[in-house]
Amino acid sequence: MLDVIDLNLEFHDHLIPETVVYDFDLHMEPGEIVGLVGESGSGKSMTALAIAGLLSRHDMQKQGRILFEGEDILTCARSRLRALQGDDIAMIFQEPMTSLNPVLPVGWQVEEALRIHRPQLGREERKRRALQMLADVELEDAERIYRSYPHQLSGGMRQRVMIAAAMICEPKLLIADEPTTALDVTIQHQIVQLLRRINREKKTAILFISHDLSLVRRLCRRVVVMQGGNIVESGDAETIFCRPGADYTRKLIEAIPKCEKGENAPSLNPGDGGDKTLLEVSDIRISFAQERRSLLERRKIRQVLKGISFRVRQGEVLGLVGESGCGKSTLARVILGLNRQDAGSVAHFSDCPQMVFQDPYGSLNPAKKVGWILEEPLRIRGGHTPQERRERALAMLQKVGLGPEIADRYPRQLSGGQRQRVCIGAALMLEPKLLIADEAVSALDVTVQDQILELLLSLKEEMGLSILFISHDMRVVYRMSDRVLVMRDGQIVEQGSAEQVYFAPSHPYTKQLLEAADLGGGG
Repeated sequence: MLDVIDLNLEFHDHLIPETVVYDFDLHMEPGEIVGLVGESGSGKSMTALAIAGLLSRHDMQKQGRILFEGEDILTCARSRLRALQGDDIAMIFQEPMTSLNPVLPVGWQVEEALRIHRPQLGREERKRRALQMLADVELEDAERIYRSYPHQLSGGMRQRVMIAAAMICEPKLLIADEPTTALDVTIQHQIVQLLRRINREKKTAILFISHDLSLVRRLCRRVVVMQGGNIVESGDAETIFCRPGADYTRKLIEAIPKCEKGENAPSLNPGDGGDKTLLEVSDIRISFAQERRSLLERRKIRQVLKGISFRVRQGEVLGLVGESGCGKSTLARVILGLNRQDAGSVAHFSDCPQMVFQDPYGSLNPAKKVGWILEEPLRIRGGHTPQERRERALAMLQKVGLGPEIADRYPRQLSGGQRQRVCIGAALMLEPKLLIADEAVSALDVTVQDQILELLLSLKEEMGLSILFISHDMRVVYRMSDRVLVMRDGQIVEQGSAEQVYFAPSHPYTKQLLEAADLGGGG
């Protein structure tokens, strides 16, 4: 069905042309699932965009052939390409917030491919199919989601909307570029099952791009490993993961966080600070008003946090896990004072906490250079000369593992890992004692993720930090945390030491999370 032959991709809008993909070859049969893995910048997404016919014809030089059912994507007419895109070939993008139109309801966007490729369908039939697809990707209350705008949904919900929009026309080839990055483990498991079902029932071929190697191993029959634009290894999944032939593949596999008893967070020593409390959250409750279908309808109130209580001690990392939409990020915003609670209290026993957000690109000012961004907290607080601010910004860059030249670059000129390091540096400029990391490594590939986790642990030791570590990645939370809180539907359903929660869970939901992460409640 798909033959990619000697594909070379080269940017030629620079003074010096830059090749990003070299002699790429790929053969896919109808109904086959192939994994494409590699570090950020290895050429995975560029290859996927080329196969989907989405690369610009003006600033990208393309050589080779991409044959889809015998037809060359690189040379076919634009009108033919538009007929294929969204119908026979569909793509799920990594960043749903930038891929979804912020001013249009979700339902309209899910239906868009039907309006283009199935013009014979009436409005009611399009809506019926869209609602069914939203339900198929495990979105509860599909009718409400259909009417919602992207900003009214959580990151995981937006990603599932993207998957629904891509699948609505039942394409022959689905290109999934990091489709589960923003999803928690149970939803990841559901999405994998959904992709398998579509693959089985519709014979849809899937090119699955991901930095989550354990997910690739579970889903894909064959795997292609890329580094620096080259294929370094390819073969069946079991051979690649059990007997890798390339050193680079072994490096990727070794970077996967281990989840074995007695091996979590070996550098953490919560006892160093005694039993001093830095943060105490008591019976936090918060509700949001839902949108109304009409002016006559009574506005409904949805309770998001239902009596949350915990504390963070000096020198510890407290992990917080739970499904998308359970209230984790809302709780973080309440702690920071960005959302006001209906009831309960938040007591800080140190300087105000700082936060590292999930999307480093979205949380950095695109119009300002990195040096300006790092100096901003010092400008707001005052008491520093421009020279002192500059020196502290350069010192922070060094502390987070970046060179001084990064200070004069814009966020768009950095890789994902570099942007995340800048976000961590900006959060630490005022030397807080408590750092809140909200999905700080979820969008990073395994090797960069490993580097950021090591950075957080080393900064914790060096600066005496406590960390509230929010993540849906059960393996990462185990590696980082002394204690773990498990959250579901606005409530803490289980808490305890990492060892206790992971290897002797008491709540059925915790067991469900561990099983979905392929840990089985026992590592």
